Amino acid sequence: MTVQAAVSGRGRRAHQAPGGVARRVRLTPVYVALVLLALVSVVPFLWMLATSFKHGPDVYTKVPSLLPLDRKTGAWAPTLENYEHVIRIGGLGRAFLNSVWVCLVLVPAKLLVDALAAYAFARIPFPGRDKLFAVLLGGMMVPTITLLVPRIHVTQELGMFDSGWGLILPNVASVLDIFLLRQFFLSLPSELEEAALIDGAGRMQIFWRIIVPLSKPVLAVVTITSFIFHWNDLVWPLVVLNDPDLYTLPLALQQLASTESGRAYYIMAGAALAVIPVIVVLMIFQRRIMEGIAFTGLKS
Repeated sequence: MTVQAAVSGRGRRAHQAPGGVARRVRLTPVYVALVLLALVSVVPFLWMLATSFKHGPDVYTKVPSLLPLDRKTGAWAPTLENYEHVIRIGGLGRAFLNSVWVCLVLVPAKLLVDALAAYAFARIPFPGRDKLFAVLLGGMMVPTITLLVPRIHVTQELGMFDSGWGLILPNVASVLDIFLLRQFFLSLPSELEEAALIDGAGRMQIFWRIIVPLSKPVLAVVTITSFIFHWNDLVWPLVVLNDPDLYTLPLALQQLASTESGRAYYIMAGAALAVIPVIVVLMIFQRRIMEGIAFTGLKS
């Protein structure tokens, strides 16, 4: 029986081998295209990072080099002077701290407000709920730039113009995030909430003890997108802030690019400082993103 099983196994593998080889051959162009796309995405980042560690004369050479090499000797010659310049003289150090402060306050507050609003629209029945939600969705069709002047007027009237709170409070809610969270909350089983209501739990207890733990994947996605958006936001800080000491990183980077337009190594160092926090956040929440993609329901 063992010999027959081995022979039959070899027969099945021999029969399946041509199909497997043909499948790999068919997928080869797909793999090649994916590798090329990955290179297109990664090479500019590596070039930026390498340029940020180069001395000024080593940047402009006849033969471009991805590594920070001395143009005369070809020896390994990285430097941190570019980062010291943009942090001390270019003002990116203070701008970096300003952006960190804004995101640390704004992103959690925005997540809380959006989650509570989405829970109300998804689970709490009240008069005009669906009509109000439809109005909110209709507001998403209005271009953001058309709301810029009204937002500036309201910010001035509230006395928050040219201040850090002027960056935070006008952005503390997002219709898109409310919509995404509401759709996810609707997909959760209502039996858990009904059982909690029968046991005497209140709405806030249900929200914190049932809805939030089950919604960690989508909350992580909303957190990441909100952080990236506000970390890279240039338009709103540009129109609200006048004091250079309050500039966020995109504003300071724009100012650096205009004053140091002929020195790419300084600009690349500033750009690297702006990109690193985004990469760190993506690495931390990578597992949650995968859970959000693979999430299909609750285990019985």
